[in-house]
Amino acid sequence: MKRKNAALCGNLLMGVGLVIMVGGIAYAVLSQVSNLGMPDFFTHGAVMSIFIGALLWLTGARVGGREAVADRYYWVRHYDARCRKNHRHS
Repeated sequence: MKRKNAALCGNLLMGVGLVIMVGGIAYAVLSQVSNLGMPDFFTHGAVMSIFIGALLWLTGARVGGREAVADRYYWVRHYDARCRKNHRHS
């Protein structure tokens, strides 16, 4: 797959995953807060859709080439052994 197509496919998967996660969270919260008479079966499905959306998000990040953690984050720079210059070997 060409780089442009991989980035497009990754962005699409990340977007679909985000929509599924937000929709699942919204349905789960609405079913608990409001008294709309929503079936419990769909509420459990909404919780499962959060995990499915997260899986799609991670798949899209992998396909699109965004799975690497940037070294600009403070925690990674200061506390992750892979990013420090003075590696101590045990």
